[in-house]
Amino acid sequence: MNMTQRQILVSMVLVFLVVSVSRSEGSVREEEEADRISALPGQPKVSFQQFSGYVTVNKAAGRALFYWLTEAANDPLSKPLVIWLNGGPGCSSVAYGASEEIGPFRINKTASGLYLNKFSWNNVANLLFLETPAGVGFSYSNHSSDLFDTGDRRTAMDSLEFLIRWLDRFPRYKNRDIYITGESYAGHYVPQLARQIMIYNKKSKHRINLKGIMVGNAVTDNYYDNLGTVTYWWSHAMISDKTYQQLINTCDFRRQKESNECESLYTYAMDQEFGNIDQYNIYAPPCNNSDGSLFTRQTMRMPHRPYRIFRAISGYDPCTEKYAEIYYNRPDVQKALHANTTGIHYKWTACRYFNCILSTSIT
Repeated sequence: MNMTQRQILVSMVLVFLVVSVSRSEGSVREEEEADRISALPGQPKVSFQQFSGYVTVNKAAGRALFYWLTEAANDPLSKPLVIWLNGGPGCSSVAYGASEEIGPFRINKTASGLYLNKFSWNNVANLLFLETPAGVGFSYSNHSSDLFDTGDRRTAMDSLEFLIRWLDRFPRYKNRDIYITGESYAGHYVPQLARQIMIYNKKSKHRINLKGIMVGNAVTDNYYDNLGTVTYWWSHAMISDKTYQQLINTCDFRRQKESNECESLYTYAMDQEFGNIDQYNIYAPPCNNSDGSLFTRQTMRMPHRPYRIFRAISGYDPCTEKYAEIYYNRPDVQKALHANTTGIHYKWTACRYFNCILSTSIT
């Protein structure tokens, strides 16, 4: 091969590489643009970009997790990425983290639109709300068995797979500082996902730049959480001395799933002794339906199935979950969010409780 032939060959290889990279970059941009939210129904005008959609985490099972990214309001390229996880287990980060707590929007009382949250964390960071595991919120699986045998291990591995693939879709975040945050049962989700990221980083050339984790109102220990809940009820006159003693004597607070006798005591306490009280804010009025019944399912949750939603006392509205369930079931909202693209047969709910034990500790 003479010099001219070599030069021609080198030129051809370079052209091929440039075209391949260009096609790859173009594909990434197309994926990102497909997830762009132009505006949500009833949304005020904002300066920041939003994206939402699905990332497939298991192609064989057809498991896909739903996300919503609200970028920082100012200079997003210089800001870290904060991943938010809600707990339950089974509760939506869109319903709570995004719409009631740290997100940029609140849903108005008629569920007809949104208004700005001046305390949004996207004033200082890019916020990525993730609905996990599959079956929570808009996240789904094509295998119904996935909804009955999920657990912390799979949740962590699916969340890691989500993050790897999501960073491929949004490569500008690959070298960004990443923080994992959450509340309630995310006291398990957050550190377990962080652990999987650390294991992944030891094996991969493309490290995820995890800088830290944070959990609030976190569930970490069954015994003290469950015993503390029952003691709180009793010390605040929500249940009788008799019921309190029966719960103490009957329930094994270390167990993830209680006996039928203990469950019956919990149900009796909530149905017969609580009254018209929201156990998550006993000093505020509950959200009542027009027939006088309570809308929120929070008062019917067993304390040993952690479900702690923190809300600021100032401006407290007990019906925010109700607004979310109306708003996110609107077809125009789902279309704007690129959600429910497969026609999930059940309604979107703020929390979805599976007929199984969702927690299986990672060892």
